[in-house]
Amino acid sequence: MLADDDHFNDECGVFGVFGHPEAGATTALGLHALQHRGQEACGIVSFDGEHFHAHKAMGLVGDNFSSSAVIRRLKGNVAVGHVRYATTGDTVLRNVQPLFADFEFGGMTIAHNGNLTNALTVRKALVRRGSIFHSTSDTETIIHLVATSHYSTVVDRLIDAMRQLEGTYSLVAITRRKLIGMRDPYGVRPLVLGRLDGAYILSSETCALDIIGAQFVRDVEPGEMIIVDDQGLRSIKPFAKVARRFCIFEYIYFARPDSTIEGKNVYGVRKRIGIELARESPVEADLVVPVPDSGVPAAIGYAEESGIPFELGIIRNHYVGRTFIEPAQHIRLLGVRLKHNANVARLKGKRVILVDDSIVRGTTSVKIVEMVRHAGAAEVHLRISSPPTTHSCFYGIDTPERSELLAATRNLEEMVRYIGVDSLAYLSIDGLYRAVGEAGRDVFRPQYCDACFTGDYPIRLVDQEKDPADNQLSLLEE
Repeated sequence: MLADDDHFNDECGVFGVFGHPEAGATTALGLHALQHRGQEACGIVSFDGEHFHAHKAMGLVGDNFSSSAVIRRLKGNVAVGHVRYATTGDTVLRNVQPLFADFEFGGMTIAHNGNLTNALTVRKALVRRGSIFHSTSDTETIIHLVATSHYSTVVDRLIDAMRQLEGTYSLVAITRRKLIGMRDPYGVRPLVLGRLDGAYILSSETCALDIIGAQFVRDVEPGEMIIVDDQGLRSIKPFAKVARRFCIFEYIYFARPDSTIEGKNVYGVRKRIGIELARESPVEADLVVPVPDSGVPAAIGYAEESGIPFELGIIRNHYVGRTFIEPAQHIRLLGVRLKHNANVARLKGKRVILVDDSIVRGTTSVKIVEMVRHAGAAEVHLRISSPPTTHSCFYGIDTPERSELLAATRNLEEMVRYIGVDSLAYLSIDGLYRAVGEAGRDVFRPQYCDACFTGDYPIRLVDQEKDPADNQLSLLEE
């Protein structure tokens, strides 16, 4: 996470197609819809019956897959794609997915969303046995385990590989004859199945199905493996069943609001979060103002429940990217003003409730509050549509060290003073669970992964438990 980036960053997005004559172009469109899940790099690999074709690049989908010449090179009726935000491995081209390798059974390419929590430990063992790695991505560990498996079929080899790995994953892969999708037994990361004119689609979110006009079929189940070939689709569940622990932060921030995940419309959940927040933490005010864009649905719910008018008191500039704000220090110091501007006509003299989805380090919150006060707001009350973020995520979300998280190092009164607000309130953990349709959080059997709020990590953190010095990849560092 960049030092001047005070937000959790989306992990990655995956997309796969089998049986469509324009699989490459269809995948590029799907990745456009999944761009919010990763903005650092993107890639597509297709197969035309004889050869695999790849195009991978740093940057946004629109900057790299708008050329008709690029799309024409992605021949075939099978393809997989990936948008990346680096959570494991450096931000360099050799880490950009999908990753491809030639095996005894032929070529295979894999794209993965999540984080393998024992990847470094397994990697060290593979290197000792003679494996040569070409990237620092944890996804390459899967490739080496497939290559060294003693099973004969690609399906059995992939199952064998994933049984040796721990962590979270929704992955798609293609071979010369198959499209394969897999989801970890806890179902932490999303993966959905769709159909388009007889073709099968796998995607991180339903919004990517919508953009290509595909029909949503169902969520891929936790621990399920989907195999699509010329004979159709089959499903197997090769892992021991465990209680599902879908990432609850997908509903708060990561997923696009127009997606439906695990049977729930994300926008609807975020509105209900705002309703719960208004019930738990009311305050007298004149306006409810979202911190755009992620705070908008919760602010609408808060306004509806409280009866306080909703206003766009902060306007976001959608056309500012890292390539513009990084080069010059004096420009970078402008910080939040490049991305947000106060709507002075609405804020001046008003008691304002600001609604945001989360606080990470708190630096952006400080700047937003300063901007709103400078616009003439009489009072500023901050309401956060999630519980306090007190722990780092090790399951595929780029987060700071715990010592850098504001809520892990300060109590509520200290945070109020640091941010400079008249009051601050977070949604309770039970309020969050009510918003997603539960009576509350079952402390004995939590229904979701909420480790960033509770420190309850459902999957072992093998690499974190070891001495960090044991897991240094010094020969691969840039």
